[in-house]
Amino acid sequence: MDDLRDLYQEVILDHGKNPRNFRHPEDANRHAEGDNPLCGDRLTVYLKVGHNGLVEDVAFEGRGCAISVASASMMTEIVAGKTEEEARALFRRFHDFVTGKEEIEGADDDDLEKLIVLAGVKQFPMRVKCATLAWHTMTAAMDGENAVTTE
Repeated sequence: MDDLRDLYQEVILDHGKNPRNFRHPEDANRHAEGDNPLCGDRLTVYLKVGHNGLVEDVAFEGRGCAISVASASMMTEIVAGKTEEEARALFRRFHDFVTGKEEIEGADDDDLEKLIVLAGVKQFPMRVKCATLAWHTMTAAMDGENAVTTE
């Protein structure tokens, strides 16, 4: 179990130090700013959504703790190429998982399985907000809202 926990921490640290899709796409047609005032995490999520509802590109900028940045980085890799509804459904399941309402182990969803590295936040409710900030910000952007806060 310690080896698995160490692996999870390595993945979080890798995404936290070397975030994927950390940029501002020029052709983004939606964006929102997310703020977690308790710990100071602030992110902007950029989306390029096609007329068919497909998320063609997703990226982010900002600063935050390793969990917040890693979750945002992983989100950008997983959500690109999905429809808005698929991205929302994935977030609902991810949120249920990190809040203890659902278990990922044995899930039939490869994308959800990738997010298992963030499992440890279940034990620390304040960290759930870090892990879900980018996801809340993404859905705010999809809804045409300019900002969202965890408070």
